[in-house]
Amino acid sequence: MDKVMRMSSEKGVVIFTKSSCCLCYAVQILFRNLRVQPTIHEIDTDPDCREIEKALLRIGCSTAFPAVFIGGKLVGSTSEVMSLHLSGSLVPLIKPYQSLLY
Repeated sequence: MDKVMRMSSEKGVVIFTKSSCCLCYAVQILFRNLRVQPTIHEIDTDPDCREIEKALLRIGCSTAFPAVFIGGKLVGSTSEVMSLHLSGSLVPLIKPYQSLLY
């Protein structure tokens, strides 16, 4: 779990994904369209893949992937991110991480 917490606080917006996950891709595109370049941890290639997945579930992610962290705090998976976006609450959270040049 320490590894996940360390990785999730490296940058402003961090997403844990799997390469075969279409919802992971959709969340990445959403953030890019909102002018945020998230740090992506595609864990398929990580030797600790199983432990990372278990840790994400233990800390409260409803499904392990995608797992979105903003400012080092767990936001959740696709449904939580989309709910925040539709309610207008996502942009204020990511405002400090938006790029003017993107």
